[in-house]
Order: sequence, then C-alpha cells, then structure tokens
Amino acid sequence: MDALTASIALLRLEGLGPARYWQLLEHFDSPDRALLQFPPTLLSKLPPRAQSQWRECCRLGAQSELLEWVAAERARCAQIGVQLVHHDDMDYPDLLAEISRPPPLLYLRGARAALSIPQIAIVGARRATTAGLDNARSFAMELARSGFAITSGLALGVDTAAHQGALRGEGVTIAVLGSGVDSVYPRQNRVLAEDILAAGGAIVSELPLGSGAEAKNFPRRNRIISGLSMGVLLVEAAVRSGSLITARLALEQNREVFAIPGSIHNPMARGCHHLIREGATLVETSADIAGQLGGLLSESVKSEVTIRVALDNQQQELLLALQGGPRSIEQLAADTGESTGELMALLLQMELEGLLEQLPGGYQLTVQGASCCLRGEGVTT
Repeated sequence: MDALTASIALLRLEGLGPARYWQLLEHFDSPDRALLQFPPTLLSKLPPRAQSQWRECCRLGAQSELLEWVAAERARCAQIGVQLVHHDDMDYPDLLAEISRPPPLLYLRGARAALSIPQIAIVGARRATTAGLDNARSFAMELARSGFAITSGLALGVDTAAHQGALRGEGVTIAVLGSGVDSVYPRQNRVLAEDILAAGGAIVSELPLGSGAEAKNFPRRNRIISGLSMGVLLVEAAVRSGSLITARLALEQNREVFAIPGSIHNPMARGCHHLIREGATLVETSADIAGQLGGLLSESVKSEVTIRVALDNQQQELLLALQGGPRSIEQLAADTGESTGELMALLLQMELEGLLEQLPGGYQLTVQGASCCLRGEGVTT
C-alpha cells in the first residue's frame, strides 16, 4: 500500500483528523505502517463506526469499504483534474509544513506550481466598507504585480476583492476553501473561481471531494491560509471575527502580520486597531509590505517568480535620471518633465517591481534597476 492511499484511509476514519494523524506518525515511520498497526489505545478513542471500518480494512484489504472508498476518491480526483498533494511530496509547501500539525493532504485544482510562489494572505470582513474593498483590491493588485501570490478564502467581501485585485494585477491568486474543491462556496464566486484557475492560480482544500461548507471547517481553512503565506494583511475586521483569528494564527506561526488602520468611528476598523496593539505592523501602502517581506526572500525563491515587467518610455526615462545617483522627487520632476502626482504613482509602481528604492531624501536604483538600465530591456522580478 502506498503512503498516499494509507493517508487518505486514515483521514477517512471518523474522529481521527490531522491532530491524531500526526500523533500516529510520531510512532510509525510511514502512514501505511500507522494504518496497519493502529494502536489499540487510540483505536478505542474513535467512534464505533471507525473501529469497525479499521477492523474490516485489516481483514479484507483492498476489498474493504474503507479502501474501496479511497480508490473511488482517487479515481474521482483523476477524472475531474484534482491533484493530491501529500505531505511527503517534494513540492509540498515548505512554509505550510512548518506549522503545528499541517494538513497531511491537500486537494488542489489548478496550477500546482502556484503553491511555490511566495504568498501574502489578504483577509477581512465579509461586510466590508467600500473603502475596505477598494483597499483590498488595490493592495492585492500592487503586491501581485511585485511578484507575490495573493492567498485568501474566496469568501464574500475582502476575500473576493483580494482575489479580484490580484487578477487585475495579472498575478497569481490562491483560494483556500472550507469545503471540497469541487464544491465552491459561496455560489456567487463560482465564476471568480474559474477566473482564478484560468489565470494560473489554484483552489485548495484539505477536505475530501463533496464536503460542504460547514462552520467547523473554517478554522481549519484559516490555519492553511496563514500557513501558506509569508505574511497576512488584515484589511477590515470586527474584534470578534474569523479574519482576526486568521491573523492571530499567523502570529502563532511566526508569520509577519500587517493591518490597515481606519477611522475610530468605523466598527470594521476595530479588529485592525486591536491587532496593531498586539504587535501587528501598521501599513499605509503596499510598499510597506513588499519592502519588509521582499527582504526575507532568498535568491532561489525569487528566481521562481517569473512575472515579466516591460519598461515603458516613462519608466526608462526615470531609470536614466537615477543613473547618476540618488535624486529627490523635485529633481526627478525637473529631469523628466512629469508632474509630481504622476511621478509618485510611477515611483511606487517601480519600487514594487524592485527597480528602485526610497531613501530619506529621495530615490535610488536597486541592483536590478541598474542592471535593467544597462540592458535597456524588461526585468524579471
């Protein structure tokens, strides 16, 4: 029996779950040994149906109800194009593997390679304000353009806006579900889910095919959202909310946590303010996040991000103006003939693309920006 079959069978046993799965693997060096040598003390803690399933599995093997279900589940996945990502696979996400009791198995639709791109999670209220939705789209679009994948939960509100923003930025976005990957929830986002797949993103869940969106599933989903990501951005949230739980999970997982402040009169800003008091980083622009997390990326990880940025005439003029050394925004306006407002937008975009960086008195080229000047062509970030 292969490890994937054994893992699916173990997780199918009622009352087992990821926590007890990892307890078993602490004592057995493989899932197949864990299944065949199930400890009687743990078996006695499972519901009667699970005990009966296991005994039948040991007696009948592949003809047992349990292993027949596993075979049918794998066949269904193959039929509809769902990939199974096992914790022993070489491409199981490294960051997710670091959390306490990670999902032993991920069901995935879309691009498996998307999980290897450095990710930033954007979460927030389902009933966000117009300003909150605008912020989610804007931050997601700019961060996607800078090379990060945007991870969220496909819920209405901020999650939806984050996925939409990443798509507008022509980037990759990953939706983590609290249902099976073949049961997109909410229904209103089925078209968005297909757009995510068409753009090279992925839809992920640890739940079997056909699983419904039950309340008990969402805390498990939230730990995956934060576990996959280098950092989590909270846009808007009430003090008691699932989004705030996701951010707190990120803190427990030693992830960077960011929050956008808001008006003291906006109840949806209170979760962000509460999180900032607990140690989250207050951010006002996407550059605050890109600058902090960009420094954590290794060169090998950076090389996996293959977003091509073509330099237009304005960008080329700006890079040439900076070749001589740091320049203030006033000097750049004189050099290029651009208005200050246009320059600010252009400078932010190019900073996110890794071409230049901001100094106390102005801007200067990065190594990538200087190299791009020499080549006179696009740059890969």
